[in-house]
Amino acid sequence: MPDNRNSSALSLISIYEISKILSSSLNLEKTLREVVNLLSSYLEMRRGMVTLVGDGEKLEVVAAAGMTPETLKKEGNRMVPSLVGRIVGTGMPMVIPNLADEAGQDADGGLATVEGEVVAFIGVPIKSADKTIGVLSIDRVRDSENNNVNFEADVRFLTMVANLVGQTVRLHGSVANERERLIMEKHRLQKAVQVEAEPGRFSIDSVIGVSRRMQDVYAEIHQIAPSRSTVLLRGESGTGKELIARAVHYMSTRKDGAFIKVNCAALSETLLESELFGHERGAFTGANVERKGRFELANGGTLFLDEIGEISGSFQAKLLRVLQEGEFERVGGNRTLKVDVRLVCATNRNLEEMVAKGDFRADLYYRINVVPIFLPPLRERKEDIPLLVDHFLQRFNKENSRHVRIAPEAMDVLLNCYFPGNVRELENCVYRVATMVHGDTVRDGDLACQKNLCLSSSLWKHGNRGGVEMPRVGISGSMPGGAIVGGGGAPCAAAPSCAETMCDGKRPVIDTTIRRVAAAPAEADADENYELTDDLSAGQQRDRLLRAMEKAGWVQAKAARLLNLTPRQVGYALKKYNIEVKRI
Repeated sequence: MPDNRNSSALSLISIYEISKILSSSLNLEKTLREVVNLLSSYLEMRRGMVTLVGDGEKLEVVAAAGMTPETLKKEGNRMVPSLVGRIVGTGMPMVIPNLADEAGQDADGGLATVEGEVVAFIGVPIKSADKTIGVLSIDRVRDSENNNVNFEADVRFLTMVANLVGQTVRLHGSVANERERLIMEKHRLQKAVQVEAEPGRFSIDSVIGVSRRMQDVYAEIHQIAPSRSTVLLRGESGTGKELIARAVHYMSTRKDGAFIKVNCAALSETLLESELFGHERGAFTGANVERKGRFELANGGTLFLDEIGEISGSFQAKLLRVLQEGEFERVGGNRTLKVDVRLVCATNRNLEEMVAKGDFRADLYYRINVVPIFLPPLRERKEDIPLLVDHFLQRFNKENSRHVRIAPEAMDVLLNCYFPGNVRELENCVYRVATMVHGDTVRDGDLACQKNLCLSSSLWKHGNRGGVEMPRVGISGSMPGGAIVGGGGAPCAAAPSCAETMCDGKRPVIDTTIRRVAAAPAEADADENYELTDDLSAGQQRDRLLRAMEKAGWVQAKAARLLNLTPRQVGYALKKYNIEVKRI
């Protein structure tokens, strides 16, 4: 390069022009081709190329001076000199003053030279994050009589250009990856919208359930979550109210805020007040520092109050003010604090009955019962039991490095279980049998209920004798006062141990509570004994079972009350004695 072209001013001008070219377009091949053509106008070179490492570490010429994209596509790979591969391997610049002196085949990439010309090769690596991703190379033509060439200045200049090219290639790769990610995300969202557009097709992460009842719950959550409305989750214990509360939060506009949960039944009134509202330093013995309450911590997010039906009457009044005004004072303080919190409450109690009895404030009930969601018990979504069992078994196997699986006959037994503890009880049942089973397959005989060791069935049997009140939640709503509405407008007399829908599937229960009632005098003869005892022979037990079924009109739930058994035990007895159930 002559002195006038190698001046600092000329170098700065060329770098400036090259930077403008590289930032003018996201078309990588186009910008690199313009850069090489610009270099050819500043340098006396026969050929200039940008070679990048492509897929499979293969070298590909992406730009060459004076060549159209079509010609480059045909001739590019043949033009790569072997020297370029050596630069990629070493990551260091390389200068060959005279290519004619370089030993080895194809060192010049098939460059045609004129007799008497001296062609020098200069190549510098193109790097990105200390990794060589390509080579910028030129073939300079110089007079054979003039050997006074400043190759050091050429290498320095080309290295600056290669750095700019490396940054452009990295930026282009990032843009391409982000574009691909956005396209994939677009396709995923389109599929999700298509799925949700189909009637009854919804899903929520971390919640397992494909039944019709759970699909109704999912649909309600999708509609409720984006709003700011207070949500009241109703359902029996163990139905997954906390999981649903989390889903409401993470599907809402407050998902970036905190999700704070408090179990109201686990704390006394004094501790609950300090836990929710916080306290000032010195407010009581042990209050050595100021402490923020859960309402403050949940500011801008969601506060989940579990078991809200357990709070005392005096604390209900304090909670009502926060819900109405959005403000409170810490314990021991007089400074009013304002918060923006979305409230999600949960209970398995019959709040309507509590309001009627005066155990729960009516104004607080109306404040929290804005949008109720009724979670169905497990017995009303039996098609979800296999999915839940598989999920719990997979988690057990992962935690214990086991390979336990469940046999079809054992799954059939679980499908016919009542599960008063719902999903929580099913989880415990799966963990118990997986822990105690000998081998890797759970058979029906391994289940506790088949060995008369199921504590739940004992509780239900005890409940039949004691006439205790058991919770019952329907999805359609409830009626204050504990009224039970059936298809014919009459209360359902079936005990909650009915394995079907408590009302032989014909009268949907929509109340939040069903009271266990003793068998009416008309249903049971005081003088006639139907109980199946161990001192009876098989024939006598079969006769008593037949008489009880006939007396109950072949309704297993009623026969179970006469026999002082659970409906599931009656079903097993019918199979054992090969009694065909009559359909009336």
